[in-house]
Amino acid sequence: MSTDTGHPENLMDKLVSLAKRRGFIFQSSEVYGGVGAVYDYGPLGVELKKNVREAWWAEMVHRREDVEGLDAGILMHPEVWVASGHVEGFTDPLIECRNCHRRFRADHVEGDQCPTCGVSGQFTEPRNFNLMFKTFMGPVEDSTAAVYLRPETAQGIFVNFKNVLDSSRQKVPFGIAQVGKAFRNEITPGNFTFRTREFEQMEMQFFVEPGTDEEWYHTWKERRLEWVKSLGIRADRLRLEPHGPDELAHYAKDAVDIEYLFPMGWREFEGIHNRTDFDLSRHQEHSGKKLEYVESHSGKRFIPYVIETSAGLDRTVLVVLADSYHEEEVEGESRTVLRLHPRLAPTKAAVFPLVKKEGMPEMAARIAADLRGRFTTFHDVSGSIGRRYRRQDEAGTPFCITVDGQSIEDGTVTVRDRDTLEQVRVAAEGISDYLRDRIEAEPGS
Repeated sequence: MSTDTGHPENLMDKLVSLAKRRGFIFQSSEVYGGVGAVYDYGPLGVELKKNVREAWWAEMVHRREDVEGLDAGILMHPEVWVASGHVEGFTDPLIECRNCHRRFRADHVEGDQCPTCGVSGQFTEPRNFNLMFKTFMGPVEDSTAAVYLRPETAQGIFVNFKNVLDSSRQKVPFGIAQVGKAFRNEITPGNFTFRTREFEQMEMQFFVEPGTDEEWYHTWKERRLEWVKSLGIRADRLRLEPHGPDELAHYAKDAVDIEYLFPMGWREFEGIHNRTDFDLSRHQEHSGKKLEYVESHSGKRFIPYVIETSAGLDRTVLVVLADSYHEEEVEGESRTVLRLHPRLAPTKAAVFPLVKKEGMPEMAARIAADLRGRFTTFHDVSGSIGRRYRRQDEAGTPFCITVDGQSIEDGTVTVRDRDTLEQVRVAAEGISDYLRDRIEAEPGS
């Protein structure tokens, strides 16, 4: 065990291996050598990612009367990014080694020795490098047709503020939530899916009256930390890390990160920011359209302040994987298990016949087919029962259902719990209700 983080040694390497072996995450375009810092989610990964996304959406939208959903386009008017400050300020200082021609962020390199080739004194002077991906809309590739792949989802919310306000009949304070892809041409990505060039964000912008912003800021940072804990993430590996005055983004009055203790140390996967009225004011100025809020009862006008909660979906999935990964010894044999909350688990139940005879395969197939209409279910008939259990442990499947000789006689099956390893007999006709009570509980319950 690592003395610093409490994770198994070489956890990130083990996660990369397990993710490929069990179909969670693959390197993008691997057959062609891969694309740097871009990943594909396999059969289990896409289910896990969907479950985390849906848990977030249920928490932020479905359970609240004061938050509306949105799905804005990835391509936006280029003036959006001028108004937001991304065209001018969304840059990193970039240096290049003249010997090996590798490029690095200047603030990530100590001294004058190249991290790749080891040659000293060969760095170029730093130059600003814009992180947005640029492309062209229409048949002509010139400056008038230039557009950007969005580097964040927040601006789609800000430019739709009035549309959502007017159509939903909400009143300030209220929020707009969105989940979607964003793209950043990162110079130094790494640590598996922690820093990638294509990623998914879960963002909510909460619009409040100026003067109430600090109270709402503190409210939302506590709510977001509690939600992360509700996913089953261990509290001693989570912390709120405030930004110092010299760390604040250009739009922020205050900011705090929710950090997780990864094998590489504390890293941020969600941020809560007091963005003041910066965004709506800038878009009002650049578009010429009024983005004020008018109180119906008083006629009072103001541009709302914004409290932002911005989580990386891919990073949150990585937190869930890292925190659920365990290695242990069971009856003299090593076992790797993902202790995912049942609601987040990609596969809810696996169904096995103990052996391929005496009607067991047919009964197991019927049970799997019945469950599949309600839960993600895996039906496995190959290998020893112990090997089948181990495969499902690595996949994070919370329950394994085995049809044996007694099942044929009395209609009961054995249900094995992934975490406790306890086995109980349950009537096959009641197995769906048994699983429902244990799977459909909210994460953290």
